[in-house]
Amino acid sequence: MKTLFPAYAHPGPELALDTDTWIVREHPGDRRTLHQSLGRIDLDWGSRSLADVLVDVDAWRADGVEGLFLDRCPAGSGGVGPVALTVRLAARRGLHRVVLNPGVPTHPLYRDLGARICTFEGPWSAYQSWDGDGTRPGDGHIVHGVPAGLLTAARRLMGRRGAGFGLATDADPDLSPAGAPGSGAHSAD
Repeated sequence: MKTLFPAYAHPGPELALDTDTWIVREHPGDRRTLHQSLGRIDLDWGSRSLADVLVDVDAWRADGVEGLFLDRCPAGSGGVGPVALTVRLAARRGLHRVVLNPGVPTHPLYRDLGARICTFEGPWSAYQSWDGDGTRPGDGHIVHGVPAGLLTAARRLMGRRGAGFGLATDADPDLSPAGAPGSGAHSAD
């Protein structure tokens, strides 16, 4: 399983990273690692203008990231068009690795975009009872707020649920400063 570190749960320096690790960076120029990185673009559930999103795409391309993490991506059929256009324009600019993060299962049309989809992002308490409807094997799961003693159990549950990438972390996005290194993240492998 690939490990994806969102901005609120960057790995600490003691964690050995491998080629299956993606680091999501919050802003161009904040490169803390030479590791594979994805530039975060907040789509604000589809309410940002395409012009503003494309400015962000170009900034990340100039920064040299390997791809994009389209955060707070819309999940319904009404948002597919702008997301598809963003994915295509990113590819034209050489950013072929794209992760969509609606944090919930999406409309089936999103499957045709050729991007990875994170179909769960939320707290451990919600993940434990989540039924996984609308997901496919290989989708991403980001589970935060996992008690440190349950991280291994959380990773195993992610595997049983078919997660192809993601993270189980004790970090909490509401309490951790965005992009803070060493915020308690632990690999999902």
